[in-house]
Amino acid sequence: MADRKHIPQDTKLRLFADAAGHCQRPDCLQPLFPAEMGGDKHIAEMAHVIPHGEKGPRHEERPAGEFEADSFENLLLLCPSCHTTIDKNSPSYNRSTLLMWKSNHLAALANKQGVYAYEERSQVRSAITAAMAENKAIHTRLAPCEGTSFEYDPESESANTWLHRMRNVILPNHFRVQRIITANQHHMDEAEHEAFAQYQEHVRGLVERHVCGVAGRAIRYPVQIDGIFA
Repeated sequence: MADRKHIPQDTKLRLFADAAGHCQRPDCLQPLFPAEMGGDKHIAEMAHVIPHGEKGPRHEERPAGEFEADSFENLLLLCPSCHTTIDKNSPSYNRSTLLMWKSNHLAALANKQGVYAYEERSQVRSAITAAMAENKAIHTRLAPCEGTSFEYDPESESANTWLHRMRNVILPNHFRVQRIITANQHHMDEAEHEAFAQYQEHVRGLVERHVCGVAGRAIRYPVQIDGIFA
């Protein structure tokens, strides 16, 4: 049997960001931070497309030559039920099917959530305004301020409330805004493309910090994004 190694932290971060908080099986897509669990605990499982070693689901599809089972390309994020399903019935879920799920995940999620390519910039603006306004209101009311007791007591009620809102409201809103903007990039000018790139990196940093527990990697929110499509 091949040696089992820990999945690298950077790979875990990419997986959570790539999944946008939802199971990557297209006929599931359930939130991986369920509201019934308070929205601050995830049920995500990292599923191997091709397993370690010469046994396990889809082992016969192992590519020739060097192969890293714990690479980002060989993993997807699923809910526990879907993870069990693909491994217990592997002939129905081959490598190409699982890789297609992963490749098409954001498009499938956008379709489920009613994300469209609009004809007018004003329509795009209207589609993202509510989510952006909700995030700003939560941030203004609950975000920690430098030098406050909140900053030094991560177990406080205020800190727990902030983390809950971040995982259950702010990040899902960010993911939705990103999908809408991505579907409507044909309306953007050069400055908006640059602002969007910075916004995407900001959201990746939030996922790393508030989902994966990696501190200090988020860049500041690019204020230019507030005026996108205006």
